[in-house]
Amino acid sequence: MPDATSTVSAQQPQQSSSTTNTTTTNTTTNTTPNTTTNTTTNTTPNISSISTPLLTTKTVAALIAVFAITVALFIPFRTTLSTTLLSKPTTATTAALRAMFTTPANMKITKRPCGERGLADHDWLYSYHTFSFASYHDPRHQSFGPLRVINEDRVKPGTGFGTHSHAEFLIFSYIVNGCLEHKDSMGNLENLRRGEVQFTSAGTGIRHSEYNRNTDEEVHFLQIWAKPNVRGLKPHYETKKWTDAHKENKLLRIMEYTDRLGDKKGAESPIGLQADLSMDASILSPGKKVEHEVVAQGPRKIFLQLIMSGRKQPKEGGAKIKVGDTVLGEGDSAYVSGVTGPAKFEVESVGDKPAEFLLFDMGTEDA
Repeated sequence: MPDATSTVSAQQPQQSSSTTNTTTTNTTTNTTPNTTTNTTTNTTPNISSISTPLLTTKTVAALIAVFAITVALFIPFRTTLSTTLLSKPTTATTAALRAMFTTPANMKITKRPCGERGLADHDWLYSYHTFSFASYHDPRHQSFGPLRVINEDRVKPGTGFGTHSHAEFLIFSYIVNGCLEHKDSMGNLENLRRGEVQFTSAGTGIRHSEYNRNTDEEVHFLQIWAKPNVRGLKPHYETKKWTDAHKENKLLRIMEYTDRLGDKKGAESPIGLQADLSMDASILSPGKKVEHEVVAQGPRKIFLQLIMSGRKQPKEGGAKIKVGDTVLGEGDSAYVSGVTGPAKFEVESVGDKPAEFLLFDMGTEDA
């Protein structure tokens, strides 16, 4: 699994102190003859006779003054510079400098292009696999943290996944377009549409089916699996719905680790997970930015997935997002490592259409 990494040194000025020695010349004539004659020749140079020092007192004082003036001028300039770059990145240069202020120093980003994902085309199902799944196997892409499956599925009208079983997985579906019917052994039967998220904690075991009952529209959704940090959980099912307005130009928390969820309850509160994992969703307009705050302490892994607008990645245009210096197109994803919380970083929409993407923030232990 690729390790999904990008210093400031401060110099303490050294102060010098100088002591000025003044020599007084005595103009009184000594009339007493010197009766002692020294006949020994001294070949050792008299250091005190060197009359020109390397740095005079005035030179040292001048250097200290210049240093003090430079520091006094630089501090407000740096503050103004950083403030300007953080608020108005108008050129590629200022944008790059701005990233230095907003990206964790050791953050490493590894891009996973859309075309490198596994692809299953079964006529009724067109599915991209981020991680090894079914007949697609890539030892470099088995899992990432607790994430085990991210499949971007398109199911034709009148078809779907027949009844099958799961155990010991957290399974959720993020509906992009169309309508998906869910039916399970716990008695749940629902039709899920855009904006809805369906969550199943399979626990000790469930059986379910997923169908597209429409006659003329395919359903497009992301199927995501994660490993819980507790085994033998009681099976659980729930759904929640958020509109596009909830996600426009912001990061909306869809799922959250129960240990961090606290007392958040209600129709719009995140779905609780028994895993050190959170998931945010955003629909980011061109030119807009959002800031993700890594709240959890210690090393973290981040994964981003840009959702596709069609079956194929656009050759030109389309949605694009930028993280650090890495640009992702539709269907691309990114492994991010080297982040230690608490920390912050930005995601910017740099394409020519709104970018809908998912951001996962998780612990470093692999599934």
